[in-house]
Formats: sequence, C-alpha cells, structure tokens
Amino acid sequence: MTHQQIIDYCLQKRGAYLDYPFDPVFPTIKVKAPSQEKGRIFAQPFMLHGEPKVTLNCTPDSAELYRTIFPGSVVRGWHCPPIQQPHFNTVNLDGTVPDEEILMMIDHAYDVVVAKLPKYIQRELHGTGGGREIIFVCGRKM
Repeated sequence: MTHQQIIDYCLQKRGAYLDYPFDPVFPTIKVKAPSQEKGRIFAQPFMLHGEPKVTLNCTPDSAELYRTIFPGSVVRGWHCPPIQQPHFNTVNLDGTVPDEEILMMIDHAYDVVVAKLPKYIQRELHGTGGGREIIFVCGRKM
C-alpha cells in the first residue's frame, strides 16, 4: 500500500481529517466530531530511511498479536515515547504485510480511538444525536 492509498482509505471514515502537527511533509490522520476543537490521531504515514511506513493506534493485545504474526514488519510504535509504544504499531509498507491486513489494522486503529471518546462525542460523530440513547426491546422503541 502507498501512503496515498492509506490516506484515502482513512479519510473515508466519519470525522477523519488530515493534520500536520509534527512535520509539514507527512500528515497525521485524526478523528473528531464537529463540536470538538481538536482530534485524536489514529494513523501516521511517514518515511524512515527512504522506506514508507505507517504508525497505527491499537490495543496492547492487538499490538502484540500483529507483532507476532508479522515479526520485523510490524514493530512497536517507532517514534512514540516508551509509555505509548504498547498502544501503537509501526507497519512496513514493503509488501510483507498484505493490504487487507493493513486495512483491518486501520479499521481497528480508528475504532480504538473512537472508543476512547466520551459517549456523547461518539454519538455526535456517528450522527445518532446527543443526550438520550434510544433503546430497542423486542423491536419496540423504549
């Protein structure tokens, strides 16, 4: 996968947008609801020694799983502080990790970040309104 393919895929997700907080050349992809001032990073494409890579948010368990399945191709978040490294994986974009797996990792990264947002922000982000949750019991709105 190329950086542009990753960016294009990420930007299809609700609330996703590009930001350049660290470097004017390589973007981060963040997610936020319309009422939020700032978003949270879920993907960071970048180059390291001329090789394309992407760092993705994840859970510590999924991080370890992917590092075990793709040793050397998926590693701890390369440019993350040590305390954050268990929550990020850096993926080589050299073809050793299938594109379908990278897309699943992106989906997971987005879901992990959205799950950390307050519930009212999650509802706003997904267009389900604020305030009150609608509960369905046996097909009836309660």
